[in-house]
Formats: sequence, structure tokens, C-alpha cells
Amino acid sequence: MILVADSGSTKTNWCLLNHDTPSLYFDTEGYNPYFATSQDIALSLERQLPEKLDRTAVSEIFFYGAGCFDDKTAIVSNALARIFEKAAVSVHLDLLASARATLGDTPGFVAILGTGANSCLYDGQKIVSNIDSLGFLLGDEGSGFYLGRKLLGDYIRGYMPIAVQHEFFARYGHTRVEIMDKVYSEVLPNRFCAGFASFLRDSVNGGDYARETVRAAFRDFFDHLVCHYDDYACYTFNCVGSIGHAWRDVLSEVAASYGMRTGIILKAPIGALAEYHLNYARRF
Repeated sequence: MILVADSGSTKTNWCLLNHDTPSLYFDTEGYNPYFATSQDIALSLERQLPEKLDRTAVSEIFFYGAGCFDDKTAIVSNALARIFEKAAVSVHLDLLASARATLGDTPGFVAILGTGANSCLYDGQKIVSNIDSLGFLLGDEGSGFYLGRKLLGDYIRGYMPIAVQHEFFARYGHTRVEIMDKVYSEVLPNRFCAGFASFLRDSVNGGDYARETVRAAFRDFFDHLVCHYDDYACYTFNCVGSIGHAWRDVLSEVAASYGMRTGIILKAPIGALAEYHLNYARRF
């Protein structure tokens, strides 16, 4: 059996593939090797893996994750090897999962807009160009973290429309002191900030404020990342992630203003990624 995983900073989507039975989908928390050790990941998996999953029957694992650059892959692979002792483990960057899910074996451009942000050019097999997103402290323009941070800043400074401000307080009840304490004391402040991004979509009074906040964040994503790829406008804009999917109308509008046609936009890549690996296995 083949186990495929797509891990963001917040959540990991898994799919167990078996030719003879329906695929098994399940979720665990996210595992970013910049913020978690091998022991952290292994202990979490021990708690969260489904009881009905036969670990000894897994022969291959394809794990795609945020932060899984070459110098960090061992952290994840060592943890997986402890849990799945008989499996061959391959760990890749989440960008490759997004490329394979949206483009298959076709070259093109793909972005991630979820809790974090990223982008790349793909040649149909591997990533050939990637402008560093810099993570949440220095970049991640257009991401859930980026939107949440802007939202919290506007709330504390009083820049929100009054009706939106009242709605925000009624929903969360956070004071300035509580927000500042959580932002600067939380182990993973990117998750904390990104958790507020859904308010922009759900707000009854948000209206123009919400759309313009999202539009400005996507413009920053294009200005700081997308536009710096050679001949970027020659490609379609393909995207994976909860933020890109939730605001796909605004994202398509912004992409068009930069000369890019919209391609495939997925909330999560796991379904298409599982199909990619199933098709690949059938070739051999």
C-alpha cells in the first residue's frame, strides 16, 4: 500500500492507496520541520493515526510538506521511518505536490496560498525555479497569516469600519492586550494569525473592506513574487490552498490584471495528488 501526505503548517491531509480497496483519507496536524523535531512528529502521529491503519502494510510513503527543503527532509523522514518500519520514505517540498496535483506531467506555474504562501515554475517533473517566500516573519504575502496579521493590526489600530470592528469583537472577544500576548508568546504565531483570515469571508459587515484587504494582499503576492519569474504572464495561474480557493474570484481578477489567465485552483491537492501516484504506480 502507498501512503501519500500533503502537509501545511496547520494540517496534514493523508491518503492510503490500495489497488484492491477504496482509498482511505484522514487528517492529522501539520508538520513543518522548521518548527517540529522528529520526536515531535513521531509522537503526534502515534496519537493521531487511525487505529484501523495497518502500519506494517505500508510499503511506500510520499510526504510533501511546508518547510521540507533538502536540509530539513531528514527530520520528517526519520519520524516516518520510526512509525512505518517497512516503508520506503520520500519527502518533498509541498510545492511539488501542488504542481503534480494541478499540472500532472505538464510544465507550468503553480502557487500555494494557504496558511503560508509559495510559488514555482515546474518542468513537468521537478521544480526548476522558486523565489523564496521568506516565511511568515519576512514574507508569505497573500497567505492566511498575511491576511490575519493585517486584520489584527487594523482591529487594534482602529482602522476597521466601526461595524466590522464591533462584529470582530463580538465573535472573538479579544482585547489588544490579549492579541499582543498571543502573537508574541504563541509557539506558532502564524497559525494563530491565520486563524482570523476566515473572518474576512464570513463577516456580515465586511463587504468592501474584506474584498479590498484580500485584493491588496494578492497584489502584494504578485508584486513581490509572481512578477519576478521570467515570462510569468506566458503561464496560466494555477493555485492550491484554502485562501486562494475561498477568494478565487478576487484572485482571478488580480491575476488577470497582471496578464495571467487562471488555470486550476484547488482547496487541497490530496485528491488529485493521490490520483497522480495511483496512475504512476499503474505504469509499472
